[in-house]
Amino acid sequence: QVQLVESGGGLVQPGGSLTLSCAASGNIFSIGPMAWYRQAAGKQRELVAMHISERITNYADSVKGRFTISRDNAKNTVDLQMNNLKPEDTAVYYCNAHIATTWTDGMDYWGKGTLVTVSS
Repeated sequence: QVQLVESGGGLVQPGGSLTLSCAASGNIFSIGPMAWYRQAAGKQRELVAMHISERITNYADSVKGRFTISRDNAKNTVDLQMNNLKPEDTAVYYCNAHIATTWTDGMDYWGKGTLVTVSS
């Protein structure tokens, strides 16, 4: 079994910072891209940031310059550093990773999510 567990959410004032962490565990053979998504109330889930390789990362336009995704391959973790947070960043944030448990398989796994609330 493979698990993704997020941590680091909470309440923060506008302009503040938070770091979200996600750890993958279980029967892992290899991990491909790792990403953070978010879903605000009444809205569809959207991609926030994706770490494809050490040189390739993608960000949603709304978070460019404020959020940074980083990954520790040795620990199977991915972090999301969020700076200058805005009320519109309020959402449940989900960790996503493409994980193979053998040479031939691979599928997307999701964490259960962590709530980030940006409010004064």
